[in-house]
Amino acid sequence: MASIFTRIINGEIPCYKIAESEECFAFLDIRPLKMGHTLVVPKKEVDDMFELEEETYLQLHLFAKKVAAAIKQAFPCNRISTLVIGLEVPHCHIHLVPLDKVSDVNISNKPLNLSAEQMAEIAEKIRQYL
Repeated sequence: MASIFTRIINGEIPCYKIAESEECFAFLDIRPLKMGHTLVVPKKEVDDMFELEEETYLQLHLFAKKVAAAIKQAFPCNRISTLVIGLEVPHCHIHLVPLDKVSDVNISNKPLNLSAEQMAEIAEKIRQYL
């Protein structure tokens, strides 16, 4: 059965899409820790990032770098944190989270409760810088 991320990539489940390349896809996390929190995934469904083919692994990180730069312009912060946890969805992914203090990326923090309109505005704001 396809992962939820594969279903998002295939357009079966709606998302707030940020960017797409031949091998990668970026969209807003629906349970964001901070405004601009984005997930970057390879289109190829692989559970463990270190099991990706080398070229896909490199493309994923280069794609994430471009998306991170856009997030930082849209939501000025000290840096963009990258988190690779991946236990909740068996499809490797990188969390890109605007970071001003270490506690900003505590996954135990209560996620922001943003409206669909706010999410759409955030996605558009990030896309402006790509």
